[in-house]
Amino acid sequence: MSTHKHIDRICIAAIILSLVFTLLFLNGEALGIQPASKAMGYENRLFDTSEVHTIDIVMDDWEDFIENCENEEYVTCTAIIDGEAYKNIGIRAKGNTSLRNVSAMNSDRYSFKLEFDHYDSGKNYYGLDKLSLNNMIQDTTYMKDYLTYQMMGEFEVDAPLCSYAYIRVNGEDWGLYLAVEGVEDAFLKRNYGNNHGSLYKPDSMSFGGGKGNGREFDMENFMANDDMPDMSEQPPSPPEKINDERMDRNREDFGNAPGGMGSSDVKLQYIDDDPDSYSNIFDNAKTDIDNTDKTRLIQSLKALSELSNLEEIVTIDKVIRYFVVHNFVCNGDSYTGSIIHNYYLYEDNGQLSMIPWDYNLAFGTFQSKDANSMINSPIDTPVSGGATDDRPMVDWIFSSQEYEELYHQLFAKFLENTDFLGLIDTTYELIAPYVEKDPSKFYSYEEFETGVSVLKEFCLLRKESVGGQLAGIIPSDKDGQSADNSSLVDASHITLSDMGSMGGEHGGPDGGMHMAGNPHNDTGAINNPDNGMENNHQPNNSDIRQAWAEDSAVSPEQNPNINHQFTPPDRNAKNMSPGQFSEPATDIPTPYSRNVWILLAVSGIVLLGGLLVAFKFKRS
Repeated sequence: MSTHKHIDRICIAAIILSLVFTLLFLNGEALGIQPASKAMGYENRLFDTSEVHTIDIVMDDWEDFIENCENEEYVTCTAIIDGEAYKNIGIRAKGNTSLRNVSAMNSDRYSFKLEFDHYDSGKNYYGLDKLSLNNMIQDTTYMKDYLTYQMMGEFEVDAPLCSYAYIRVNGEDWGLYLAVEGVEDAFLKRNYGNNHGSLYKPDSMSFGGGKGNGREFDMENFMANDDMPDMSEQPPSPPEKINDERMDRNREDFGNAPGGMGSSDVKLQYIDDDPDSYSNIFDNAKTDIDNTDKTRLIQSLKALSELSNLEEIVTIDKVIRYFVVHNFVCNGDSYTGSIIHNYYLYEDNGQLSMIPWDYNLAFGTFQSKDANSMINSPIDTPVSGGATDDRPMVDWIFSSQEYEELYHQLFAKFLENTDFLGLIDTTYELIAPYVEKDPSKFYSYEEFETGVSVLKEFCLLRKESVGGQLAGIIPSDKDGQSADNSSLVDASHITLSDMGSMGGEHGGPDGGMHMAGNPHNDTGAINNPDNGMENNHQPNNSDIRQAWAEDSAVSPEQNPNINHQFTPPDRNAKNMSPGQFSEPATDIPTPYSRNVWILLAVSGIVLLGGLLVAFKFKRS
């Protein structure tokens, strides 16, 4: 036994020092010690894609909320997610033109946004701050958004998580929605850690700036313009400032602007060094930014326009992967389309990347009437009109043989590794019973099945065409296809609008949708609708549809009538009434990443070392 007069103090100091190091390691992220990404906790709960989840919305004044949805104002509600109740969270309607379309259809089936931290900054769902609930408007398949996000994620693109959720309101069935992770704080932490970069949602058409967006956009005027200009015959838009007067003129004459409807900054063109020239980017920032952030982004856009230091300016691999999937699904309602929006721009230390958003009009269903042109859309000129030089974020791919070859290699890898039919089949089997029971769906169940069969055919034919383009059998650019179309894949037997479309060729009036059943009467009470609508849109590919029906878990001949209370199969925890739910744990356990476990191990070693030193002194 040691007789050192300070032995007790030495032991205490060693233990205290060990504990200090342990706490430092445990809080390493706050000190800048962090992984590139972080496990948040919600990934394997609500966004488990192996099941359809339930979200019960409880609200005393639901009818008043629905009546005022177009105001896009948050109100308080309780959301019960898979049996766990989250009280006093914000809910509002969301959407661009879909808000007006839903109202014009005399429907209440709006898309919604849940904001867990709207009234309480510390509240979240296992780390998730915001959740979008998409109503599947303009999508008979219920799958266009879902499939694209799944393909993006599987192809290593930083894409929002999503899953299907069957919504009830005050205990009554409401409908099948797509739950999508909000691209905000939680998304950034999950993908890039706490010390993430800046996030923007560029938009010059009043679409991307938060609530109230889309109010100045007139869908009827836009769709009345059947003859969109051939933008390949016009020069790209010059890099100039877009003032308010020009923007007003653009809104009045929608679709006639050379190079697509969107300002130079939204096209990600370099204009000048003045931050005011990029208001459609900076005014739509989703993170706090300062003048330093603005200057850094402008310099990145300048370098991008000059095709200089691309490895430092663009996340080469991820951006190419993004455009591979994006160009496969032929989404004209996007950065490469005639209306330039529906993407997020992420910047970190001057390096730029793209984050996907809003693909309900993908698979050629945006302004499209010609299946052949969409199926054979040239992968090397993916911009609407053909020219890529006014879209620098995609044009750089074709600026050098190295990047174009990498693009082709990754495209081939995507085609090889993606099981398109398997993904659609699995999704169909999962959601078909819910679609059939959906009391507020925009289309009949038969139209859903037709849409899914066309979606399968689209993917098969698109894969064939892209494969031919990569092999040099089919021209991969617009000029080549215009000069010789003899090798193009024949898709004349399918009708793309059977999947739902912007123009409303499918279905009836009011934006192309008709309700298979409206769950609300004039007083707002939820009723039991009749879904047995006559289907006047038989598929052209009847053989495919027949084969599909034979392999499906739910056949078209099953009774489409709704049970007023639909209980998801084999989910006892979800059979709760609004008064029977569990409160989420106060301290929700979050799965640790590999880096955190390493930190814990190191801290344990430090603690053990301190104890050994103390015992050594004790024995000496």
